[in-house]
Amino acid sequence: MAGTSSARIVLVVVSGVLALIGSAQAQLQMNFYASSCPKAEQIVLDYVKQNIPNAPSLAASFLRMHFHDCIVRGCDASVLLNSTSGQAEKNAVPNLTLRGFDFIERVKSLLEAECPGVVSCADILALVARDSVLTTGGPFWNVPTGRRDGVISNITEANANIPSPFHNFTTLLTLFSNQGLNSTDLVLLSGGHTIGISHCPAVSRRLYNSTGAGGIDPTMDSEYAENLKANKCKTASDNTTILEMDPGSRKTFDLSYYSLLLKRRGLFQSDAALTTDSTSLAFINQLLTSSPQFFFDEFAKAMEKMGRVNVKTGSEGQIRKQCALVNN
Repeated sequence: MAGTSSARIVLVVVSGVLALIGSAQAQLQMNFYASSCPKAEQIVLDYVKQNIPNAPSLAASFLRMHFHDCIVRGCDASVLLNSTSGQAEKNAVPNLTLRGFDFIERVKSLLEAECPGVVSCADILALVARDSVLTTGGPFWNVPTGRRDGVISNITEANANIPSPFHNFTTLLTLFSNQGLNSTDLVLLSGGHTIGISHCPAVSRRLYNSTGAGGIDPTMDSEYAENLKANKCKTASDNTTILEMDPGSRKTFDLSYYSLLLKRRGLFQSDAALTTDSTSLAFINQLLTSSPQFFFDEFAKAMEKMGRVNVKTGSEGQIRKQCALVNN
């Protein structure tokens, strides 16, 4: 009897947990604004199509901004908030190179003119990220909407939770796991680096302060490293030179990023780290031996999953009037 009773209790608890998860997921839905602001998603897409072709590098910026938002406090647009004391997420070291905040505000102003107080900044960021990547030739993914905006933005949380270019695989996977993401998601979302750019401080220690000959990281292809030192990061302190994360293919959303990883030509330590785990490495090889459409499809699944991380829905949070400011 005791065993049967315990089993019932476990079943009830498990069912309750599943119901909670299902409820949270159900509150995000496709075309959430169909009745409250029917033109919302078209307004976002039209603005992106009008402006991103003139600044295609913003696609990578919005992809990164969306990720940095979701990985801290969930996808609640907390990365967009300003702080008079410089203590917001956008003031954290990983976010100092984010671009496009003004773009998001312009989209927000268009939506406020159409439907005041209806469309969240969190949804705007998710839609802009997707539409920007799509407009520049990348994959499409579903963006269920209904997110609400957070009211807290904390620099310490951002510094602690956003993956660093210097992290090893174990640390990366821990940070992803903390948000309900797995090693497959880690590999796929890192694939966004195919259109990414960076700067020398993110790689200088691999070029100047490592254990290999000339200070070069022995896990980095020596020819690639020497080329970076000779032509890009000529000094360890250079913080202005732009580096392509997928040299020769940066403007194309493709598999070449993963090919470079196998040639030990990943720019970041965190890129190279993806090849140090057997499961991760096996998936990279699977991607490279499959069609580009397989990568697009899998990337789309990972992006939709990431976009659901710890979202605020229903009566949680608020709908900001301006994305950089909490409502009074």
